[in-house]
Amino acid sequence: MDGFTRRGVFVPMLGGAALATASTQGATPPSPPVVTLGSTGIAMSRLGFGTGVQAARKTSAMTRKGFGRFVDLFRHCYDRGVTFFDLADWYGSHPYCREALRSIPRDKVAIMTKLWWRSDSSNPAGLSAEHRRRSAQAAMERFRWELDTDYIDMLLLHCLVKKDWVAEMQPYMDVLDEEKAAGRIKAVGVSCHDFGAMQTAAALPWVDVMLARINPFGVKCDASPEEVLALLRQAKANGKAILGMKIFGEGQLVDRREECMKYAQECGVLDAMTIGAVSPEQIDENLALMARYPAA
Repeated sequence: MDGFTRRGVFVPMLGGAALATASTQGATPPSPPVVTLGSTGIAMSRLGFGTGVQAARKTSAMTRKGFGRFVDLFRHCYDRGVTFFDLADWYGSHPYCREALRSIPRDKVAIMTKLWWRSDSSNPAGLSAEHRRRSAQAAMERFRWELDTDYIDMLLLHCLVKKDWVAEMQPYMDVLDEEKAAGRIKAVGVSCHDFGAMQTAAALPWVDVMLARINPFGVKCDASPEEVLALLRQAKANGKAILGMKIFGEGQLVDRREECMKYAQECGVLDAMTIGAVSPEQIDENLALMARYPAA
């Protein structure tokens, strides 16, 4: 049987072949458009390679395929024109990206990763501000080492789930500000898994980039499609760059993926989107879908 998982990707199980449409079989799909991410100045593909499929505690569907096969997915993406790599400490994808960068020019790709602050505590308010600062400083140094890079394009606070997150996150935010001022981060932001958290992010000047769950059916999203779209329009008006995730509803909408891609492309709020894939065929299908429904 077929399994579906996070990042809106079809995942074949029991050795099943990846789903492919007739338009992608034997054909090279068009490269995705190159966009400039809001006011950040970061140039990257409109489609991102999401590496968080079935991800937790530094493992994922990709890592379980083996080192070489995961690294090859990065290379396939780059060969197809996908220059936006969506990583996270929680996914364990840094070492694989590092290996891929041995043959991919670092200045030709945009790397986004995320700080899993829960590694310190599920209740960071119970830790001193200095503890949180030192943790963030150590993480930033470790991320650059794991990726073998002098800078990270986008660094997000990962998975915010309540409206009043700013006070708890402030020590982490202060360190990211320092990294940004030093040129080691180009843009900072958040990924949200709660509508109240999104509302706070949309209004907060600190946030450069919002990673938000969006699809036309509200599956695995934080509110109705109408509410999410209205808030993201407000965030965009406030100068935020908007990245979409859960485009296929964490895989639950894979049979309606054409409708989902059409919505993402035509909703008018997304600067780019990230979709997971565990095979070259899935990457190609996502590219073909994006080409079939050009952004409005």
